[in-house]
Amino acid sequence: MANHKSALKRIRSNESKRLRNKYQHKTTRNAIKKLRSVTDKKEAETLFSSVASMIDKLAKRNIIHDNKAANLKSKLAKHVGAL
Repeated sequence: MANHKSALKRIRSNESKRLRNKYQHKTTRNAIKKLRSVTDKKEAETLFSSVASMIDKLAKRNIIHDNKAANLKSKLAKHVGAL
């Protein structure tokens, strides 16, 4: 167990950041699943821009790797284009 005041604060802040990151990542994954299930091209195109933005934010905050973000966006763009 941590003894220093700063270490205790770091434990608290790490936990809150972990929960926030987990929430954002899960929300993005759900949005990706929703985009993949959409069959209407117009709806998919509008949804794609918001999903791509969410993916970029995850990559910017180092929740996911930059290459993973690029791969996800590429696959989703390919999917939307094929509709």
